[in-house]
Amino acid sequence: MIPPQSSLVKYNNPILVSTSKDKALLKGKKSGAGTTAKPGGNQAPNGDSNGATAPPAPGHKPTVFTGSNTQSASATEDILNSILPPKEWTEDSQLWVQYVSSTPATRLDVVNIQEQLDLRLQQRQARETGICPVREELYAQCFDELIRQITINCSERGLLLLRVRDEARMTIAAYQTLYESSIAFGMRKALMAEQKKMEAEQQIRTLQGEQRELTAQIEELATRCEAVARREEEKKAQDDKKHQEEVEVLRKNNDQLKASLEAMLAAPK
Repeated sequence: MIPPQSSLVKYNNPILVSTSKDKALLKGKKSGAGTTAKPGGNQAPNGDSNGATAPPAPGHKPTVFTGSNTQSASATEDILNSILPPKEWTEDSQLWVQYVSSTPATRLDVVNIQEQLDLRLQQRQARETGICPVREELYAQCFDELIRQITINCSERGLLLLRVRDEARMTIAAYQTLYESSIAFGMRKALMAEQKKMEAEQQIRTLQGEQRELTAQIEELATRCEAVARREEEKKAQDDKKHQEEVEVLRKNNDQLKASLEAMLAAPK
């Protein structure tokens, strides 16, 4: 198994815990019986460039001064381990663990962290603006290192910064969830709109087909109406002509009968 990648957070040298994979033995133990430092003082393949030292012996508890109060190194280490859990990995069926360093930081360490941050941002080609997972990861590591340094000097301040970090992460996670939900909602709306568009286009094609059929029927009926009108006009004209001829014939007959009657009445007795 490949060990964890290098981080901006300062860690101690890796410790060989056990050849078995029983992680239950790690609880409350940082070093002791059955634990062996890696031969030659070499770090794990992930070797941090911070030059961390091995953890102190179990019986030795150096004192870290924080203003007017003091706290034991073991208490500080417990707080550090709760804030920044140790790294664990297996290599050649051996279980290795690497605890966060409890060594106080100097001004030079802070300058080195800044240089390492700028260098890794450049090496990993992090974007300067917009959403960038690489930039977010590196700045998160830098913030964790600052929390580590501050916690060593003042655990209360470190725990307060831990709350700030967790709140910021929860806020980012909430925004990510909201963004993903909005993307899913937008996709559903887009699919629904596309479906409705296809249905509307199909309905338009159907209505256009019905319109063409109705237009053809209208044209056909209009043609039939025109033909019927022409036939009726022709028939009326013929009827009028025939009626006029009959009237003329009757008038002539009437005139002839009238003339005959007058002639008969005018004849001498």
